[in-house]
Amino acid sequence: MEARIDGYVPHRGIVERMTGIRRRHVAAPDEQASDLAAAAARGLDHRAADLLIFASASQDMVEPATAHMVAARLGLSCPVFDVKNACNSLLNGVQVAEALIRTGAHRTVLVCTGEVPSRAVRWQVSSRTQFVEAFAGYTLSDAGAAVLVTADPARGVFYREFRADSTAWAVGTLPGGGSAHPRDPEHSFFRGDGRRLREAFELLGPEIFLDALKRTGLTWDDFSLVAVHQVAVPYLDALVRVLGIPRDRLVVTLPEHGNCASASLPLQLHAGAAGPGDRVALLGLGGGISLGVMFADL
Repeated sequence: MEARIDGYVPHRGIVERMTGIRRRHVAAPDEQASDLAAAAARGLDHRAADLLIFASASQDMVEPATAHMVAARLGLSCPVFDVKNACNSLLNGVQVAEALIRTGAHRTVLVCTGEVPSRAVRWQVSSRTQFVEAFAGYTLSDAGAAVLVTADPARGVFYREFRADSTAWAVGTLPGGGSAHPRDPEHSFFRGDGRRLREAFELLGPEIFLDALKRTGLTWDDFSLVAVHQVAVPYLDALVRVLGIPRDRLVVTLPEHGNCASASLPLQLHAGAAGPGDRVALLGLGGGISLGVMFADL
């Protein structure tokens, strides 16, 4: 991977040594975020949906909502909108879908994501300082995922909580395309400080995840699978130790798939063959920064 970098030449293999990531996946040049989301949704009974939520850190364009492109590709005519919260986007999308179902506004909600962070990776690097700033981008991978949330009293989400420390929003950013930097190509690359980002998450603390167990009276052994957002193997190992999650409850996708942003959690459910009758825990970490936890019976 380091061979693609032009200008400053980092030590070969440094990304794998520091993150444990061996492989990343890249969408074709003519594939958009909506294409990846629609492809994932076609594996579900998507035509039953009476609402479509596109929940992703990526988007096809600033306007209109990418959910419209996904719906058009799927031939759907239901209401649509986008939800965005970095790597917790899909988890928040499910949260919104569940709430709307509980109010009776909708009965079947398609929540999908298409992540193409490879488009924001800096390959022209002028110095070691710029390489360090761009480093997080070299861990990112393109992916699509979709879940169908339905009204079913016998199963579904039974616990959810979200927390945030928005004072740390500047630690990791993709600044371009918004009102702050609408047309500056220099701001079209992901930039971040991995050390400060980890410190921000540690400062927010693991209590949200441990409190979820206390409030439900469950242990990690009560779950068929515990999906944890994965950004680097050393950080995953540290979090697992702090939380006491048994290794046999994890599906580690990071080495072969990289950081798939909001598609990371559903990717783990798929890789772990989670299905009807399984109880799963979803632990989310997103830039901004935010934490989320959701327990569900599939």
